[in-house]
Amino acid sequence: MLSFLMLHRTITANVLMRNACLAGAGETTVRCRAGRNGVFNPDRPSPHYNVLQANHRERSEVDPSGPENETGAGANESEWWRGAVIYQIYPRSFLDSNGDGVGDLKGVLAGLDHVASLGVDAIWLSPFFTSPMKDFGYDVADYRDVDPVFGDLSDFDAIVEKAHRLGLKVIIDQVYSHTSDRHGWFEESRQNRENPKADWYVWAAPKPDGSPPNNWQSVFGGGAWEWDARRRQYYLHNFLVSQPDLNLHNKSVQDALLDTARFWLDRGVDGFRLDALNFAMHDPQLRDNPPAPQSGRTLTRPFDYQQHAYSRSHRGIPAFLERIRDVANQYESVFTVAEVVGDAPLDEMKAFTAGGRRLNSAYDFAFLYADRLSNKLVRQTVAAWGGDAGEGWPSWTFSNHDAPRVVSRWADEKNRDRAARLFAMLLMALRGNVFLYQGEELGLPQGDVPFECLQDPEAIANWPLTLGRDGARTPMPWTANQPNAGFSSGKPWLPVDPRHLPLSVNEQEKSETSMLHFMRALIRLRRESNALRSGAIEFVETQDGALAFYRRAGADAALCVFNLSDTAARWKPPAETPYALAASTGIETGDRAPPTALAPYSGYIAFPVC
Repeated sequence: MLSFLMLHRTITANVLMRNACLAGAGETTVRCRAGRNGVFNPDRPSPHYNVLQANHRERSEVDPSGPENETGAGANESEWWRGAVIYQIYPRSFLDSNGDGVGDLKGVLAGLDHVASLGVDAIWLSPFFTSPMKDFGYDVADYRDVDPVFGDLSDFDAIVEKAHRLGLKVIIDQVYSHTSDRHGWFEESRQNRENPKADWYVWAAPKPDGSPPNNWQSVFGGGAWEWDARRRQYYLHNFLVSQPDLNLHNKSVQDALLDTARFWLDRGVDGFRLDALNFAMHDPQLRDNPPAPQSGRTLTRPFDYQQHAYSRSHRGIPAFLERIRDVANQYESVFTVAEVVGDAPLDEMKAFTAGGRRLNSAYDFAFLYADRLSNKLVRQTVAAWGGDAGEGWPSWTFSNHDAPRVVSRWADEKNRDRAARLFAMLLMALRGNVFLYQGEELGLPQGDVPFECLQDPEAIANWPLTLGRDGARTPMPWTANQPNAGFSSGKPWLPVDPRHLPLSVNEQEKSETSMLHFMRALIRLRRESNALRSGAIEFVETQDGALAFYRRAGADAALCVFNLSDTAARWKPPAETPYALAASTGIETGDRAPPTALAPYSGYIAFPVC
């Protein structure tokens, strides 16, 4: 297997040969992208950080001329996000600073040096807002404050200041489809039918027999309507009973949410991820959802038995997104990305990002919820974003806080390390933005959480027919030889999986062949390549199991070839343009020529020879 060291030796040889070519030596060489100094220099060592030490070098102090202070080769600063790598931090599980067993904002502040050392462009902070935590922060009780379990607004401000000093943008979640039932808006709305916020939520009268207004089902199980005796009406909750849906058909509600966006932009955030965005508006006529076709898949929730034609995805959502864009345009270089949920979300993703007047980007669950990775899945999902006029920009993620970790979904235990590297290389090679989930740089498998330790309401309700979300939310392992892997000095809110200890940050820092070092090198490779960061993608017809595509941006090009299966594959690149390996995994070769045979879970990225 080619390790991190071989990846660097390969690129270093490319640079030396390129210099010889530029000097007129006449040697064949590999095209290398120019950094600010005109030469891509992978010999400069990646900055390594010891976790939680006070004397970290800041990202900007590593090398003022290096890629850490650029948004990518040839990037436009106003579109810093195009092709960016964005690191998701789930604060509750990232790092606990006070020993209460729950990660917090001071922990995020302490861990930013590690994140910056990866070479990513931005962080995305999952919710830290005031909340009763029935859905662990996605049930917001105050959009403009920090929950005491995480800290306070001064802690958040410190994160923004340090992140910007390290060259990192800051993106936060905004949950506009629903609030907590503890939010002041809902507490006022439910009092009667005449108060100023009476129609800020989705209320409906019962049918004549007292049953709910229609057949809509909740994501977390059971009907989507809850009776409220004070109003003698039902309210809609597409998620938990304690998460009533806002009525975004009401312009006053939209105005209040836009004021919330301004509040955070004024505090220095650089963008928003809009959670469950296609749930933001419902059918005002409250028509029944039709039944879903029986495709043979296992149905574990009543929600799965319906096509959600009327409970979400209303055609009025794009107009609201244009209002969000108008607010974003009042600030500098703000990035907006939608999470779009559903079985066939492509049309909505494109509608939400169309024409340069709505959001910048969108991502869905095509990869997150896929049981297996296949050539067909990659080709169909990625090729759907071909770069047509007026089309938005896609974002991709293989893991997050809502889905089982990628190496546990797509590979067995014996192939875990090789597969983790392969999946990382594929993700970094795709056209679009990359969202990297905390721990993915370590190759963490899904954490094992016994039933008695479960916290996720969905997992508890559907046990044992779903893996749930807790296994992806177990504490980040920092130091193998400290209690709770260095995450907390107290009892953590979820247990640390013993399998994660040898994969901890401090253990992987010691080995230059580790997944952590490999990920840093991949991110840097993408950052320095116009083709990989923002170029077009062109899939190649192959035989015998390989996935192959080109990335191209002007004269810059990359050839990306992968065997995503557990059996051998073969593919030979066309002979007219020679290529040389820049990064690979699972490939044993004495030279830099792309191989013809591909072992299981192997792949490479290659650059053309001059």
